[in-house]
Amino acid sequence: MKAGSRLERLLRQGEFVVTAEVGPPKHASSEPLVRKARLLRGYVDAANVTDCQTAMVRMASIPAAVHLLQEGIEPVVQMTCRDRNRIAIQADLLGAYSLGLRNLLCLTGDHPSVGDHPEAKPVFDLDAVQLLDMMRRLRDEKVFQSGVPLKGPEPRFFLGAAESPCGGSAEIRILRLAKKIEAGADFIQTQCIFELECFLRWLDLVRQEGLDRRVFILPGVVPLKSARMAQYMHENVPGVSVPESIRERMAKASDPQEEGIAIAVETIQALRKVPGVAGVHIMAIAWEEVVPEIVRRAGLYPRPRLAEENT
Repeated sequence: MKAGSRLERLLRQGEFVVTAEVGPPKHASSEPLVRKARLLRGYVDAANVTDCQTAMVRMASIPAAVHLLQEGIEPVVQMTCRDRNRIAIQADLLGAYSLGLRNLLCLTGDHPSVGDHPEAKPVFDLDAVQLLDMMRRLRDEKVFQSGVPLKGPEPRFFLGAAESPCGGSAEIRILRLAKKIEAGADFIQTQCIFELECFLRWLDLVRQEGLDRRVFILPGVVPLKSARMAQYMHENVPGVSVPESIRERMAKASDPQEEGIAIAVETIQALRKVPGVAGVHIMAIAWEEVVPEIVRRAGLYPRPRLAEENT
């Protein structure tokens, strides 16, 4: 097997990885990406580059990811099915691989009606499972989605998908995860975890099905900025439940941001002890500057090196 991305090799080496998330700017300058990359460099093993999250126009994920790569951050390109058909997706991702991008998170995507162009026509030619299968076949079987052979080097992406451990019935969630793994998911990044018991129940079912042996699981962690944010996420973000105890902590805190950081650190430290958890995905929403502090306080700094980097 050809060498994969650095993220893939760290996971296969058995290291507990840290990924973060970077939202591209709503303009044509790379400055915010360069600044965020310099904040995160040395503290994360990879950083997701979102693809017009919440259906709002931003710099495209592939060129934004190249800016991170040039600053020494290994990107995870997010690709949604909302805006492109299967021809455009395959074309864009062949180009992405040629530019040195090696990690891909496959998402269905938010409907345009929730974003800043609600009149836009959605594509949704594929969904996340079909996108995974298409890219796995392109990588492993060297065929396009149409069945036409790929004549030349294949894009060997490390393929990821998203999951929501606490959204909907447990049986449906496990079935959905199994479908994504069968389609080609190598790693899973989850919706943010505040209710640890809910995540542990989900992970127990994952283990019972043997799925933890087939995929790397990175639970999501979001540092809260305020009691208002905690309440909003509890009431409005699908698949997220913020326990009353955490909402009360945030409401009573003299320094809510410090309390939010402390909760994130506690969550990461608890997750590190759980069998089947391969790392964490820190989603510091418009607050990337706090990631280094969280990583340090959680005991995850310095970041591990690959075996060949130590020789």
